[in-house]
Amino acid sequence: MKLKTLTTAMILATVPMTGAFAAALDRSGQSIAAFLQPGNYFEAGISVLDPDVSGKEAGTSDTRRNISDMAGDYYFPSAALKFQPTSKFSVGILYDQPFGADATYTGNNVFVSDSTNTILAPDALADIRDSTIETNVAANLPGALAANLTAGVNGEVARRAAALVAAGQAPTQAIAEQAIRGTPGALDAITQGVTNAITQQVTNTVTSTVDAGLANINGLLGTGNTSVEVDTQNLSFIAGFQPTENWNIYGGAVYQTIKGNLSLRGQAYSLYNGYDASIPEDSSVGWLAGLAYQIPEIALKASITYRSEIDHDINMNESIPTLPALALLPNGAAAAAAIAAASGETKITTPQSVNLDFQTGIMANTVAFANVRWVEWSKFSIQPYKFGLISEAVGPIVDRPDGFNLVEYEDDQISATVGVGRKFNDLWAGNVSVGWDSGAGNPVSTLGPTEGYWNVGLGLQYSPTPATFIAGGVKYFMLGDAKAQTGAQAGGPEYVAEFEDNNAWAYGLKMGYRF
Repeated sequence: MKLKTLTTAMILATVPMTGAFAAALDRSGQSIAAFLQPGNYFEAGISVLDPDVSGKEAGTSDTRRNISDMAGDYYFPSAALKFQPTSKFSVGILYDQPFGADATYTGNNVFVSDSTNTILAPDALADIRDSTIETNVAANLPGALAANLTAGVNGEVARRAAALVAAGQAPTQAIAEQAIRGTPGALDAITQGVTNAITQQVTNTVTSTVDAGLANINGLLGTGNTSVEVDTQNLSFIAGFQPTENWNIYGGAVYQTIKGNLSLRGQAYSLYNGYDASIPEDSSVGWLAGLAYQIPEIALKASITYRSEIDHDINMNESIPTLPALALLPNGAAAAAAIAAASGETKITTPQSVNLDFQTGIMANTVAFANVRWVEWSKFSIQPYKFGLISEAVGPIVDRPDGFNLVEYEDDQISATVGVGRKFNDLWAGNVSVGWDSGAGNPVSTLGPTEGYWNVGLGLQYSPTPATFIAGGVKYFMLGDAKAQTGAQAGGPEYVAEFEDNNAWAYGLKMGYRF
């Protein structure tokens, strides 16, 4: 059998779960392989991921409780339709869900609200409480002394004089008071004692008021679990030009939608405990371009594909029940009022990427294949509009004077898959593969606390007719250990939890038809 007839069989069997559990929000891997199939072609597939990501509180967390599996199972479909009207021109439409997130924290940990939660971390809250009490005592004490000191001193002198008369040590109240006032140091001691008593009374009143206010503010905290769900969809409209049998130059537009929901809960998020954000579905357009080279006689095919970043400007719906807590900070009440009245768009830019695909025949009925993918996550961040305004107000407390992002990543992602495929007979073909993903930095966001992976995969393809096939596969992922940090900690070494020894299983199914 010629290797030329093997060109599509092996690669198609590798496609399910190409990305599945990649770094950051990367999900599908954005393969272009379907567009590079010969002739007219259609495929539809689905991939399912079953991760297990658990850990424990660590770092700046005051407790060390276990965190049960927080990664949700999810599936994502894909489809492609490609036409070859002439030997030199081709057009196609690819559908995939390139980026996403699905996670929910449960149990008893710093990502789940409970009655012990405070508006800020206990140490920060204690500092603010002490500072607030000190400031208010200093402000109220002069007035209290002016109003009460003279009366208090006179009252104490009268009380002591009455005691002297009652003990027979002075004939009259007036003589006793005169004696007390004339005794060196006695009046000063009485004055100091009364001053101390007034100071203590003011301190007690202020402390009671501040603690009541803190209790009221802590009552604003949210209930329930931290969770996140983000979904994207891509339609890639591609046109290709094949000047010769060997070369294919292609490009086109990419229509992308994004939507999602987020809830932050638990002590880890302090002031944001109770924050909710909804991303209404938004659409935008980007582009892709690529170049492919093939030698069908030896089953050699190589392609490089660039996808642009895509900007979304979204009016997110943000709920911030703890906003009144800003009153704890200097000028915080005014800031809270301004933030409550503010409105603005949030910019979310999905990252640019490059895919490099390669395959070649290595012996009869056998091909080797490889895929390398780069995604620029280091420039990706999400800062919802009001979330950002609050971060600027509280940033000095956490050494982030310019504020901070909800999500950001430190490094670009690089992933690679290599494998071997073989056709057993006219009906069956299979492959084995090994994959690696660099991750997007460590520490990483609490909303996706893994750093890269290694995986191994098996694929099998059944072709009941020369024009049809069914391909399936399974991959096992060994997920990289990671330290998880909140947005307020991003860019520094601090973290609130660590996740180790986690794994995931991925399953894929695809059907194809050549016509």
